Amino acid sequence: MNDMILDPERATAMQTAAAARKGAALPPVLVYEHVRKTYGDFVALNNVSLQVNKGEVMCLIGPSGSGKSTLLRCTNALEKLDGGRVLLDSVALPESEAEARKVRQRMGMVFQSFELFPHKSALDNVAMGPVTVLGMAPEAARARAMALLEKVGLANKAGNFPANLSGGQQQRVAIARALAMEPEVMLFDEPTSALDPETVGEVLNVMKKLAQEGMTMIVVTHEMSFARRVANWVVVFENGAILEQGPPSQIFDHPQVARTGDFLSHLGWAG
Repeated sequence: MNDMILDPERATAMQTAAAARKGAALPPVLVYEHVRKTYGDFVALNNVSLQVNKGEVMCLIGPSGSGKSTLLRCTNALEKLDGGRVLLDSVALPESEAEARKVRQRMGMVFQSFELFPHKSALDNVAMGPVTVLGMAPEAARARAMALLEKVGLANKAGNFPANLSGGQQQRVAIARALAMEPEVMLFDEPTSALDPETVGEVLNVMKKLAQEGMTMIVVTHEMSFARRVANWVVVFENGAILEQGPPSQIFDHPQVARTGDFLSHLGWAG
């Protein structure tokens, strides 16, 4: 593999893949333009430019500390940029916190930790946002919450408190809670990293179902099989910058950058 020069056949294949990218003919939902984020002297994101199309699943992969989670936090203005901009439906993210909160309502975010209210049932955890933020009537919110718990396979756990749920079940409640706000985009920050191996699959299955239903998703993940099978577009990060991006068939089977192949081989990915 050559890091600098692509042969004409390979370059044509990459252009064809980009043109066939899901939603390529539509205006992008999210655009990152030369995004930069620093913490003191540490550069967490360095000139990152990307776009996310409607209905596609974009997976961000790469070594720990390479900037993936920081990009997600910049996406919904949890972190302020030090350069560049992020556009949602062609409008730059606002700088004021009050306006940023409105934008966050349009993006559901699922973190590594479940962050459920321990003193509230699964049903109440899911219903709380629509009531307190959207002003929905409690009965309507609870009906929506029950439907979403059924969607993630937990209707029979609606009355359970988080302490009585497994890690995988808690994460599925967290996904239902994010969906209750009817977001345009779902952001997942390594949603399975805190789970026992036997519960990882149940969370990934819910995410796969959302992808099949056309939800626009950005997923930071170390689950390479999920990225290979579910993503429409994969972005490889290293040292706060994009190392390579393309369809899963390119990234996993024919990476254009030697470092991408090295990273995947260290994870035991054999193609």
